[in-house]
Amino acid sequence: MIKDTQSYIVRKESWNDYHLLSLESPKIALEGQPGQFIMVRITEHFHPLLRRPFSIHSIDGRNVEIFFRNSGLGTSLLSQKKTNDTLDILGPLGKGFNLNDHFKEKDVALIGGGRGIAPLYFLAQRLSSLGASIRIFYGGKTLADLPLKDKLKKTGFKTFFSTDDGSFGFKGLITDFFKAELEIFTPIHIFSCGPEPMMAKIAKIAQKKKIPAEFSLESVMGCGFG
Repeated sequence: MIKDTQSYIVRKESWNDYHLLSLESPKIALEGQPGQFIMVRITEHFHPLLRRPFSIHSIDGRNVEIFFRNSGLGTSLLSQKKTNDTLDILGPLGKGFNLNDHFKEKDVALIGGGRGIAPLYFLAQRLSSLGASIRIFYGGKTLADLPLKDKLKKTGFKTFFSTDDGSFGFKGLITDFFKAELEIFTPIHIFSCGPEPMMAKIAKIAQKKKIPAEFSLESVMGCGFG
């Protein structure tokens, strides 16, 4: 059931243009699933007018986490919020990823580019609870675009990194690294979120290898009910 609720920021972390907010929202935290998102009203003055969508990055007890990058007026204003500031949020929205016991003891690949890593952390946690063997592929233009690398390392999942400029991990595109890794392992399913060109390449790879794949789109929308 969709909830429209007043929340407040209980924790904030920032890495230059990237930010993580933990919002107290017990109702959404109870029902949110990997791949779903929330709509956030940025200010009380309706400027910007429309809510902004954010993937659920994680759920921790009563709190819902979102991870985003400054990419316009809305996210810039949101990044200026402080601990204990209130926000009007709506969710959970979206269908979410298809998850079941089929993944138990099976290899699964999660591929995120830049801020596209946002929904994959929550997904990895849920897949782990289902007994899946998880490999996470996280790519960015530079080291600065991998702010969650340490957080991912602490999960214990097999995690691989790439940067276009070679400042961290594999030098090149994460899609190229993933393609090479398929020579030594074959996942039964691929989940991906990131820039559309990246996901288009992943889709081609999945089609060629005949591996089922699901994608979470990064898109600005007006209401989230479409």
